[in-house]
Amino acid sequence: MSSSIREWLNLGVRWFHVFAAIMWVGQTYYFTWLDGQFRKLEKSSAGAGTPPASAIWMVHSGGFYTVEKQKSLGIAPSQVHWFRWEALMTWLSGMILLFLVYYFGGGLMDPDVADISLPRAIAIGLGVLILGWPLYDFSAQSPLGKSEVVFAVFSFVMIAAISWGLLHVFSGRAAYIELGALFGTIMTANVWQRILPAQRKMIAAAATGASFDPSLGARAKLRSKHNTFLAVPVVFIMISNHFPVATYGNRYAWEVLLGLVLIGWAAAALIRRA
Repeated sequence: MSSSIREWLNLGVRWFHVFAAIMWVGQTYYFTWLDGQFRKLEKSSAGAGTPPASAIWMVHSGGFYTVEKQKSLGIAPSQVHWFRWEALMTWLSGMILLFLVYYFGGGLMDPDVADISLPRAIAIGLGVLILGWPLYDFSAQSPLGKSEVVFAVFSFVMIAAISWGLLHVFSGRAAYIELGALFGTIMTANVWQRILPAQRKMIAAAATGASFDPSLGARAKLRSKHNTFLAVPVVFIMISNHFPVATYGNRYAWEVLLGLVLIGWAAAALIRRA
């Protein structure tokens, strides 16, 4: 493949990746914000001893909009709008970029970091992505996941260990992106393996008038919450590629990477409460 074709392919996939990510993350934060607003309404109504308000009012562009949270399905399942393809398209385009730029583009290894073959380096990279999701998923469903603080501390320790290992195998730039790809893989798997299956069961039960297990919605909401806390660090990691002196090229690249994760979590917490 000529350098010209490779560059246009890289640019086209990158455009697609960025726009798909904008749609996915925007929807994630919008619905997370809605959930937060409904919780505020429930708390304020409970304190006042009045029935909780059922709608959130908003103004945008040239009109007023209202959103009501329903506990039953009043329409056919085919009329329910799903938001799932944005996640898959973001992940697929991101994986194509990972292969184009790093796995097959010469940016994966640095002989000053580790003297390993390209096939072995690719195997390590893919292994991190493949094994990262089961590790996260098992931990989230274990007793660790019952406490937000404990799970956050455990997650940070694991992120620190994984990122340290990556920085001792790959080039600094590739190590940063590999961690971002791991976060993106976990987020996508959350959508397709945990959130969507729960929603399918809820819709199927509601369509027949049967009651559904409320824990389904709670588990799906928890994974969506996890995604909001992963999204901001992913964006920080992506942008870091443009600032090598301050990030992956710094002598404290590992500490900077962990700092970006913590700052991303703090930013996500603020956005969720806005």
